[in-house]
Amino acid sequence: MDFEAFFKSELDSLHQEGRYRVFADLERHRGSFPRATRHTPEGPKEVTVWCSNDYLGMGQHPAVIAAMHEAIDHCGAGAGGTRNISGTTHYHVLLEQELADLHGKESALVFTSGYISNWATLGTLGQKIPGLIIFSDALNHASMIEGIRYAKCDRVIWKHNDLNDLEAKLAAADPNAPKLIAFESVYSMDGDIAPIKEICDLADKYGAMTYLDEVHAVGMYGPRGGGIAEREGLMDRLTIIEGTLGKAFGVMGGYIAASTALCDFIRSFASGFIFTTALPPTLAAGAIASIRHLKASPFERVRHQDRVKKLRSLLDARGIPHMHNPSHIVPIMVGDAAKCKWISDILLDSFDIYVQPINYPTVPRKTERLRITPTPLHSDGDLERLVDGVHQLWSRCALARAVA
Repeated sequence: MDFEAFFKSELDSLHQEGRYRVFADLERHRGSFPRATRHTPEGPKEVTVWCSNDYLGMGQHPAVIAAMHEAIDHCGAGAGGTRNISGTTHYHVLLEQELADLHGKESALVFTSGYISNWATLGTLGQKIPGLIIFSDALNHASMIEGIRYAKCDRVIWKHNDLNDLEAKLAAADPNAPKLIAFESVYSMDGDIAPIKEICDLADKYGAMTYLDEVHAVGMYGPRGGGIAEREGLMDRLTIIEGTLGKAFGVMGGYIAASTALCDFIRSFASGFIFTTALPPTLAAGAIASIRHLKASPFERVRHQDRVKKLRSLLDARGIPHMHNPSHIVPIMVGDAAKCKWISDILLDSFDIYVQPINYPTVPRKTERLRITPTPLHSDGDLERLVDGVHQLWSRCALARAVA
């Protein structure tokens, strides 16, 4: 087989469909987020970032940066290896205490990313609990899907956020089999929110554990940033809450919060934890500072929701179709892969606005979109320039406008 020809052919197909992904070479500006320098063959240009998952700009917060400087000065750069062999730094202990407190759980366990925390936890539970059936929402993240596949246990896919379908599938399963319902709070591409209470009611009725992925909600919702479950007073009803340190908290890492026994079980059996180098102390320290700040400060969340509301209003005024949802994610619906990429490219090259196109397989074909994530640090002028740029290019593409 001509491997190189195969690789090139597959890449050519992506180009032809308008789905080839080009990484922008960006350098964020400390203290002036969402500004960044874009490095191009023609030289550097300043751009405004509109698609960062650093939802609250906490990666630029002075308290976070100061904590990371202090940790690297105190401990050095790396963790030295896995926590099993090289030891757990005190920063990891403090971070897990903060996370357990944030979610009202007995314990927490930190991983190197949200992807790994999902993959390792679901995979280990599915492997180790005899006869476990995992009921997975149809739109769960790839990391959850891969963890369930790795587990090789029985799995049942239920229609997205469809309580009737979930109950029908729970009722049809062996009543004596152990069960786990896995779902997300805020879904990252459509921005819709799961009916957590009703899912917990079904879990109680059918004796199932619950696994809630809050990665797009932690820091963002609830009086202390504990997520949608905290906002709705439901944290105590969830068996496991999984989250990330790499989005609203602004650094890197993933975690679960649950009972002491469950966290210890995952710590003791999950290969994705046991054999992975631990987060550097500097990242753990930054996460601690970010979590503590957002527990006490509602300002970022309030300002953030104001920015989201204003952006939606500006889009509506120009007839730009966007998916209405109750969260902070604003998907501008293009519906054509080539046009979506073209708009993204021109916004970057001509308007100095950076937003990545979201195409298949991340979303279904004909639902291609620009996924906008405003932050508390985007100004009114930033919002107006974004919408004006999209408005101009929408007309050039002859795309349909939304009807008021």
